[in-house]
Amino acid sequence: MRADPRLLLPGARSVVCVGLLYHTAGPARHSVSRYAWGAADYHDVVRAMLEGAVREVMEEVGRFEYRICVDTAPLLERSLAREAGLGWIGRNTCLIHQPMGSWFFLGEVLTSLEMERDTPPPDRCGTCRKCVDACPTGALIAAGEGRYRLDARLCISTWTIEQRGALPERAREGSGHLVFGCDICQEVCPWNRRAPATARPEFQPLYPDPDLAELAGLTEEGFREQFRRTALWRARYSGLLRNAATAMGNSGDVRYLPVLGKLAEMEDEAVKEHARWALRRLEAGR
Repeated sequence: MRADPRLLLPGARSVVCVGLLYHTAGPARHSVSRYAWGAADYHDVVRAMLEGAVREVMEEVGRFEYRICVDTAPLLERSLAREAGLGWIGRNTCLIHQPMGSWFFLGEVLTSLEMERDTPPPDRCGTCRKCVDACPTGALIAAGEGRYRLDARLCISTWTIEQRGALPERAREGSGHLVFGCDICQEVCPWNRRAPATARPEFQPLYPDPDLAELAGLTEEGFREQFRRTALWRARYSGLLRNAATAMGNSGDVRYLPVLGKLAEMEDEAVKEHARWALRRLEAGR
């Protein structure tokens, strides 16, 4: 299905690819990946924009078959975006647009309309290895001919967002102060030095670096009220508490000991295990 979008829409003749800038100015130190700073879930924002675009085109050319995808179907989004001319795929495996960088959400419209094909831009990473060298867990693996692949098993974003339950100890230490995702390989990219910022209100920073003690004190209802419509919902309540406990353990700050003591008594086994690990770590560093 990833190799042939027509398995998603049998009548598909073209794929329209779009990128929506989400880069905003924020604190230098942050524990949440930039894409999750805002008050809205990007899936909803991009989908609504694409639905509006489809309606406008239908008013011009009449009805046609289509399917909208925003990270919700087995499409090779970055490869399709590259073919559509939106950028090249860098060593950090992100789509990089010249001169706007890589802070983009991607979306697609599979359509039965026949459209003129675009062409991929040249690869402009050159000999730069800043992203590869900066990755604290070595998740960017050489794949031959100057290309790299991301080993998701070593990626902090996988650990803090997708993986459920208790993490292995090397993942706990490797996550550092991060509680949701990781942007290191994009932050060091030279193409992002002059990346423009979006003025869209739904992407402005609300949660770039939440207080760990406040996160740990959230009830499940409080988590739902605060994060239900944001990307942070993806980590789930237990996952966010687990990650907060991990970050406390890596902080070296003994002021977190009382908070961790409460987390260590929770019913969730992963939260309990990470809190007890963090307690041991902080107590050993006294």
